[in-house]
Amino acid sequence: MVELTALWMPILLSAVFVFFASSLLHMVLPFHRADYDKFEDEDTLLELLRERKTGPGDYLLPHCVTPEDRKSEAMQAKIQQGPMVNMTVITEISMGASLMQWFVYCLVIGVFVAYLTGHTLNAGADYLAVFRIAGTAAFLGYAGGQAAQSIWMKKKWSTTFRHTVDGLVYALLTGGTFGWLWP
Repeated sequence: MVELTALWMPILLSAVFVFFASSLLHMVLPFHRADYDKFEDEDTLLELLRERKTGPGDYLLPHCVTPEDRKSEAMQAKIQQGPMVNMTVITEISMGASLMQWFVYCLVIGVFVAYLTGHTLNAGADYLAVFRIAGTAAFLGYAGGQAAQSIWMKKKWSTTFRHTVDGLVYALLTGGTFGWLWP
């Protein structure tokens, strides 16, 4: 067993490597440009949301609160008529705050990877053994929940695939960092 405190360097460095890799994948490469579609008349929709003073939150249209509401004739008519909308409304994006939260998230994943790997392997373990355990744990942390977005929120499977590829890249970086710096 390897104590968590002995793994602070791979935790920190893997978070830094993942942070920069994610910046490259999302801001430099065209990999994620197809993640979102554009409304034909987005100005009209935006004006309608402003007029209604739609606050930040997650919205589902048509909206029903109870199973009984969903069974009503009026709700069934709305569903049949379509479309159904799953929408998140935000009022502003603070890139600095979002980047800080992402880095903290990378650190948290690193801590869990260190915990699992440290309890699975001893000091002096082979690089490949560390890489496999740390990389698998990191993949579960970065990509494990992506499919749920397509299953339940109907996010495009192509977007889920791209985010899963991101998770694989982050897992490879994390596994490699832990293998390199394993005590």
